[in-house]
Amino acid sequence: MIIDRIALILTIIGALNWGSIGLFRFDCVAWLCGGQAAIISRIVYTVVALAGIWCISLLFRPRAEEITE
Repeated sequence: MIIDRIALILTIIGALNWGSIGLFRFDCVAWLCGGQAAIISRIVYTVVALAGIWCISLLFRPRAEEITE
């Protein structure tokens, strides 16, 4: 599904951002959007969080090869 791929992409972006915060103390989203308190940054953080929540459902879905057996 397309929403699965979008959620995975957003989750990867979020993971890379958290990696840059952990390793370099650099928040890419805040830098691009004008700080952590900026409304656009908060929207991006929220969308990435929702994508992460959506990806939890991927853990509990049967894979294609399991369905065909």
